[in-house]
Amino acid sequence: MLRHGFTNAQITRARRTSADATKFHMRNIAAKLDIRGRIALRHWNGIPRASALGQSEVARSPQETAMTTPGISSIGQISIVTRDTARAEAFYRDVLGLTHLFTFGTLAFFDVDGTRLFITQPEDGEWKPSSVIYFQVPNILAAHEALAAQGVAFESAPHLIHRHENGVEEWMAFFRDPDENMLALMSQVAPAE
Repeated sequence: MLRHGFTNAQITRARRTSADATKFHMRNIAAKLDIRGRIALRHWNGIPRASALGQSEVARSPQETAMTTPGISSIGQISIVTRDTARAEAFYRDVLGLTHLFTFGTLAFFDVDGTRLFITQPEDGEWKPSSVIYFQVPNILAAHEALAAQGVAFESAPHLIHRHENGVEEWMAFFRDPDENMLALMSQVAPAE
């Protein structure tokens, strides 16, 4: 949740714990990783060894897969906010006829000719129109490194967002354009066979 930009108060509400418990766990995590500060913790590259990305050649030998450009190949996902996920899901599925992929809590996903539409309710309850462009890259670690080398300031290191039932993992890293619009790199990593 920290890597997704949640505040301690938001983590406390989502996890239904006390504020003291959230602070304790944050300090404990930072101490175990020997990382000082919330920002450093958000940028920690904690790729789990057991994850598909952790077992890939990309993670084992990043020097061999280094890129001079991020290798953006397409827009993988566009995000919009809604006041009511169920109402939005019905509209995009039943009215517009988009292919509904899945809904998870207040998150609904649709396919639009290969580009994923992601609909969500804002965490803080305050609705405001927005969108995030997610750029699909074949190698999120190399793309992150290439953009960081060009001065792009990332919100956090690439991190695991979701693991599908078939083992395919969704990895993302968020950054902003010069006008402060949120953008993201995204990559799907299949498990090693």
